[in-house]
Amino acid sequence: MTAPVQGGMGDHDYVEYVTARLPALHRLAYVLSGDAHRADDLVQQTITTLYVKWSRVRQADNLDRYVRSMLVNTFIDQRRLAWSRVRLFAEPPERVAYEPDQDERTAVRQALARVPRRQQAVLVLRFFYDLPVAEVAEILGVSVGTVKSQTAHGLTALRRLLGEQTVAALTKER
Repeated sequence: MTAPVQGGMGDHDYVEYVTARLPALHRLAYVLSGDAHRADDLVQQTITTLYVKWSRVRQADNLDRYVRSMLVNTFIDQRRLAWSRVRLFAEPPERVAYEPDQDERTAVRQALARVPRRQQAVLVLRFFYDLPVAEVAEILGVSVGTVKSQTAHGLTALRRLLGEQTVAALTKER
């Protein structure tokens, strides 16, 4: 799953970094996309871009934050690309309707998939990764106020999709 390496001075560092971070990157991609195959694509695209920029970005103050930003921005931008709408099925897969007795994780994942991508990214970074507002703003390249409003809009959408009690339990003490 890593990009091909062509024997440069930083290639060993790149391979070592990506190998160590691959599980965390895939987990973030999966939480954002809700699909293992799309998560693989997100990670692949991110680490390929990272390889191309490696000589410049490996000296970043917080390389993990930089790479996480790359992945989140790739996720957000992916919807705009025409190929992201292509599905390799004879018929679209059946969508499972939300039912109150479903496993809570599945219900949250389904509801989260129906929220706009930037709001998804903000909610995942804030509540799944427990990042502070300022760090989320830095990762997404937006203002703190934008993160706060996207959080509010995203939670409103989740409340509408899941019901008030479920969202209250998920965001307790935030």
